[in-house]
Amino acid sequence: MMATTSIRDVARHAGVSVGTVSNVLNKPDEVAAETIVRVQAAIDELGYVRNDAARRLRAGVSSTVGFVVLDGQNPFFNEVVRGAEDEASKNGIAVLVGNTDEDPRREGMYLDLFEEQRVRGVLIAPYGDITRRLQQLRARDIPAVLVDRVSVDGLFSSVAVDSVAGGRMAAQHLIDTGRRRIAFVGGPFDIRQVRDRLDGARWAVENSDQDVDIEVITTEALTVAEGAKAGLRILDRPAGLRPDALFAANDLVALGLLQSLVVGGTLLVPDQIAIIGFDDIAFAGAAAVPLSSVGQPSRTLGQTALRVLLEEADDSELIPRQTMFQPELVVRESTRPKR
Repeated sequence: MMATTSIRDVARHAGVSVGTVSNVLNKPDEVAAETIVRVQAAIDELGYVRNDAARRLRAGVSSTVGFVVLDGQNPFFNEVVRGAEDEASKNGIAVLVGNTDEDPRREGMYLDLFEEQRVRGVLIAPYGDITRRLQQLRARDIPAVLVDRVSVDGLFSSVAVDSVAGGRMAAQHLIDTGRRRIAFVGGPFDIRQVRDRLDGARWAVENSDQDVDIEVITTEALTVAEGAKAGLRILDRPAGLRPDALFAANDLVALGLLQSLVVGGTLLVPDQIAIIGFDDIAFAGAAAVPLSSVGQPSRTLGQTALRVLLEEADDSELIPRQTMFQPELVVRESTRPKR
C-alpha cells in the first residue's frame, strides 16, 4: 500500500516550514507569491491531497466545546465565557463550562469529563502546567486553546493579554502619582498571570528614576475575602511600615482591600494609600471608592479563543499561534495623585 503524502512531506520537498505550507493552503494572502509557486509545485509533484472529508468528520464529532475556567465567581471570566458563547452561537455550538476554583484536581476532573464527552475542542484558563494533559487530548483529536495565559513552549495556541505589560503599567502609574512604597497583593503564584503581573511591576520599580520599593503580600486565592484579609494585615502594621500603594493581582483582591481599609479600617483611599486592580470588571467603577484598574478586552478574548479553537478542530495540521492583546490603564479615584 502506498504511503499517504503528508503536509510535512510537502514542506520538506519545498524547503519550507510546515507552517508555511499551512498558510499557503489556508491563508495564501499572507505568503509571498514565489513561495506559493514553490509549495504548489511540491504539492503537484507529490500528489498531496487535503483530506477535507476527514476534517469535516472530525469537526462534526460534537456540537459542544468545553471551557475550563479558573474562577467562575470572577466577573472577568464570566465575560470571557460570554464572548466565547457569542462566537459559538454563530456556529451552532454550545459551550459547556467547568469552574475549577483554582483547584488542579477539579481542573483534571473537567478535562476527563470533556474528553469522555468527545467535545469538539477545549478552551482552558489553566491553574498550573497543563501541557501533558492537553497533549493527551490532542492525541484523541480534541484540540485545546489556552485562554488568558500565554503558551510559553508554543505547543498550543493561546489567546491572552500581556500581563507583564499590564504589571508595568500599573506600577508605573502608582509611581507617577507620587507613591514610593508599593505592595503587590496576590497569589497563589502557581497561576502564571499572577507571576507575570508581579514581574511587570518589579520591572517598572527597578527601572524607575525614583527611589521606589516594592514588597509582596501573598494571598491564598484571588478573591474578595483574601483581599480583605490582606488589608487587615496591613492595618495591623505601625503607620510608618505600611505601603502607600497597593497593586492587586485582580479586581476582586483590590475590592477586598478596599473593603477592609476603607469600610472597616481607618486608612483613607487614595490620600493615605492608593489601590489599583487588574481586569476592570464592572464592579470596579461602582466601588465605594471607584477603583483604578488595568483593563482586559474580556469578551474579545473569548470570541477570539473560540474562533481559533474551531479552526483547529477543522484542520489539525494548523500550526499553534499565540494571540496577544494589549491591556489598557483605566484611572479612577482610588489612585488620584497625592495631595
